[in-house]
Amino acid sequence: MIWPAEESGGSRKTFLEHLEDLRKTLVRSLIALVVGMIIAVPAAPYVLKILKIPLARAGKDPEAFLKVFNVLGGFNLSMLIVMLSGLLISAPFIVFFIAGFIFPGLTKKERSVIVEFSGVALLLFIGGVCMGYFLMLPVALDVLFGVGKWIGVQTDFVSAADYVTFCLYLLLAFGLSFELPVVLVALGYMGLIGSKMLRSARAYAVVIILLFAMVVTPTTDMFSMLMMALPMIFLYEVSIWIIWYRERYGKKDQLID
Repeated sequence: MIWPAEESGGSRKTFLEHLEDLRKTLVRSLIALVVGMIIAVPAAPYVLKILKIPLARAGKDPEAFLKVFNVLGGFNLSMLIVMLSGLLISAPFIVFFIAGFIFPGLTKKERSVIVEFSGVALLLFIGGVCMGYFLMLPVALDVLFGVGKWIGVQTDFVSAADYVTFCLYLLLAFGLSFELPVVLVALGYMGLIGSKMLRSARAYAVVIILLFAMVVTPTTDMFSMLMMALPMIFLYEVSIWIIWYRERYGKKDQLID
């Protein structure tokens, strides 16, 4: 079994060479995760303070509401924050490494496009995390506490580890969801998809986005789901127009002849 070479017109890669590329991708991703965790170590107390703010806005006293239930609770909580925060920090770089493995046959010019897009991808990831923190997280907490009150369950305290996991996974999901236009535009610039194809698949894309939002959002209310789905649908439309503009006005600079 063989794969395309890294340079057009070069020799093809063997199965073992492809496995070596996979090993390098895993090593680079692991290094990125470790670096992210190292960065997160001194920031862990501040991360917890930041995550307490939406809880206070939801009407709960974080100091009384978040509890640990065993001797190792504080240590385990700090390790959890370091691990998940490290994953949050390293996620854009891990995605970049995985993209490099999935598309091993890119030319130098094509790889330069991905490098250029990586800056946009990082900004979109940060934008998604910010939207998740400032908009989605307070709404999700209000809905969850409201449902508990409606069903007749008084929530006086919760596990701090459960709360941190809930918050950081939600922020990670929002950050990754905002990478959609980068993936689509990069594929469009490589000639693998076109604006016409994306337009024809719009209805299916909307359904898939709604299902993704329904699965990822921690609450079951329609408003929370739409808060994630609507920006993704908007970014999908933006991707179509960017690819269309490239097809119409950038043919001389097409990466794929």
